[in-house]
Amino acid sequence: MNPIASLLMLIGSFLAVLAGAGLLRLSTPYARIHAAGKASPVAFMIAALGAAIEIGPSGAAYLVIAAAAMVLTLPVGVHLLFRAAHASRSDHRFVVDDLATAKLATGTGTRTGADEPHSTDEPEDT
Repeated sequence: MNPIASLLMLIGSFLAVLAGAGLLRLSTPYARIHAAGKASPVAFMIAALGAAIEIGPSGAAYLVIAAAAMVLTLPVGVHLLFRAAHASRSDHRFVVDDLATAKLATGTGTRTGADEPHSTDEPEDT
């Protein structure tokens, strides 16, 4: 086995383990999704490069297709996970939530108790 290919596969597997540790150790959903969304594809591409060196051009073509699919689809998936995590969070640390405001303006979101606007002492015109 080629030592360069072995080294690349070892580095890729180490990064994959590091991404898994990030999923377990990080405290917020945002940090967990970031760890999985950034380190996993990099780990796959490094390990795939090592495997491509070892298996030759015909197998490398399949790895290039898999890496391209991951690079093209992963940002959308991570973005949707971030939006779902943000919409389902119960502790609202953000004063202004532009995403929830846009959803309410279009009528696609539902208002929860935490999303209620702050009341003022001024009477409303009726």
